[in-house]
Amino acid sequence: MTSTPLGEGTRAVRAGLPEPVNHEPTLPGPVFAAHFHLSGDPTGPYTYGRDGNPTWTRLEQAIGELEAPGGSVETVAFASGMAAVSAVLFSQLRAGDAVVLPDDGYQALPLVREQLAAYGVEVRTAPTAGDAQLAVLDGARLLWIETPSNPGLDVCDVRRLTEAAHAAGALVAVDNTLATPLGQRPLELGADFSVASDTKGLIGHGDILLGHVSCRDAGLAEGVRRWRKIAGAIPGPMEAWLAHRSLATLQLRAERQCASALTLARALGKRPEITGLRHPGLPEDPSHAVASRQMSRFGSVVSFVLPDRAHAERFLAALHLVEDATSFGGVRSTAERRGRWGGDAVPEGFIRFSVGVEDAEDLLADVERALDEAATG
Repeated sequence: MTSTPLGEGTRAVRAGLPEPVNHEPTLPGPVFAAHFHLSGDPTGPYTYGRDGNPTWTRLEQAIGELEAPGGSVETVAFASGMAAVSAVLFSQLRAGDAVVLPDDGYQALPLVREQLAAYGVEVRTAPTAGDAQLAVLDGARLLWIETPSNPGLDVCDVRRLTEAAHAAGALVAVDNTLATPLGQRPLELGADFSVASDTKGLIGHGDILLGHVSCRDAGLAEGVRRWRKIAGAIPGPMEAWLAHRSLATLQLRAERQCASALTLARALGKRPEITGLRHPGLPEDPSHAVASRQMSRFGSVVSFVLPDRAHAERFLAALHLVEDATSFGGVRSTAERRGRWGGDAVPEGFIRFSVGVEDAEDLLADVERALDEAATG
């Protein structure tokens, strides 16, 4: 094996594969087992299906190789992104602790805030933009960062926040869902936890719910793994196997999606009816300077605002190649009027648009036509 560092596409294709065994598949199939043969003392990697599974192990190794190439990292897979989020928060926080969360993050975070407060945890919030969380960091046990934020696409300086948090004695977790490890590596920027909903861009096919947490510190990883056992938030072996298979195309998908997203964002910037256009890859975006320092790709999501709810709904209804759905990062483009959920502080005409792997020319033509139709009422 060459000692030359592998390119990210090669790494994605090879990540987590076992050593070749003659006449065996390159990626062994899913292991379906609630229990394993176990005589004598309960030692060894696989004893009971809630604790471990060879299919999870391969996926976790693969994700770890993407999160920290060439480094030592432990990854724990979960049944969903929110299971991964909950595992970090509830394994690390106790009554009397303080946690800092973004007030513009993922829509389910307010539910998490309520539960943390019910357990006696002090919850502080601040916006992602401008590294505003620094102002409420003093005395906190954990800083939770989401960058780029969902759905507003603000970006904060992970390294700056991490250094400040560590100096104040706080741990740092970064929700890296939108960027994926091919766009941003929080552990290399100093974070203690890199967390993601793999349902989105990492797996990228819109058909599996999964999440993960990666840590360099074995003790922190063990706490997260223990919480998974307690809560039973384990991935199914079939889902884990399909996710591992999907990683092989991650670099191809990310390259196409990110390039097309930037093309779309540039085109949307020329439309007079559109305001509030956000994409970190645009040089004029407020987050571009910070994003350029810590991101190698700017993501597949573009957000913008149409004049009102009716205008936005006409636009979505007129699209032919874009699904009206509430996820992002998939191979098929999706878009939604985010205000329909009622949990995000966005205008009624706010659109979150996730670019898929369609030909950019076809996608752009569909969007331009739909915008023209929506503008005429």
